Amino acid sequence: MKTLRFHAYGEPADMLHLEDAAVPIPRAGQVGVRMHACGLNPADWSLCRGLFAGDLPRGVGLDVSGTVQAVGEGVTDVGVGDRVLGVPDYRGYPSAGASDEAVLAVWTPAPQGLDLVEAAALPMAVETACRSLDILAVAAERTLVVYGAGTMVGFAAVQMAIMRKARVIAVAGDTFAGKLCALGAEVTPYGDGMVERVLDIGGGAPDLILDAGPTSGVLPDLVTIAGGDGRRVLTVSNHGAAADELGVRNSFDSELRYSVLGDFAKLAAEGRFTVPVARSFPLEDWREALDLSLSGHAHGKLILLPTGAAARA
Repeated sequence: MKTLRFHAYGEPADMLHLEDAAVPIPRAGQVGVRMHACGLNPADWSLCRGLFAGDLPRGVGLDVSGTVQAVGEGVTDVGVGDRVLGVPDYRGYPSAGASDEAVLAVWTPAPQGLDLVEAAALPMAVETACRSLDILAVAAERTLVVYGAGTMVGFAAVQMAIMRKARVIAVAGDTFAGKLCALGAEVTPYGDGMVERVLDIGGGAPDLILDAGPTSGVLPDLVTIAGGDGRRVLTVSNHGAAADELGVRNSFDSELRYSVLGDFAKLAAEGRFTVPVARSFPLEDWREALDLSLSGHAHGKLILLPTGAAARA
């Protein structure tokens, strides 16, 4: 099979290579799938740069949908031929989701009516957004600011918070502003005056703030919006000393939980939840997908398809 992986840490454009590899065999409690679609995330490029360093070579691609080809010992909820979406065991094998075949450590059945390309956009965005809202204790009648509401985690979080009947103020660019308004969020742009605009819309400091944006250096502004209380702010993208000094919480402080993935897959199949897909590329065109991702102008989820597949705009 073909797989996209790296043999040393560094910049992904330099370290990633599409190469031949053995088909991975699922262990107990795992399933092997023929990949239908693989969602790309900024975390993939962080893996290349040394995040969660471990044995090499290692693959990229943390969101996968596909058809089950093999089941490990003890697996009873799915069988060969079933459609699933989930997360590959990227630490336990020398390949991950960006491969013609992959082993999933976490999965849920893909509901009838859910396109498998759309399914591959869900796992990481759903898990991160839901866990972040749980940490913040977002609930009805609370006001939540989502900074970076046009990122896939941010877009998912806006929908989830509105489902919880929270008031949502979304900070986002033009690409998703209209869609966020249609969901029920109050939207304001990035740039000069953002702090004042958010405070004006909210009538003062909001209850909670989720930082899902890629902008470094924004945390002081978000703490100002929060009335100086860093504990009201949770970041999924700006971890480190700056967050610690401001008292900002971060998403790395809690265990991953994918138990909600099946529920949101069902909502997506019903047209009640979505993570927008921008473009898809066959695996052999991975470099074009990488360049678009790193440009910051993807405007939605980027998807890799198996080798030989036709790209979808």
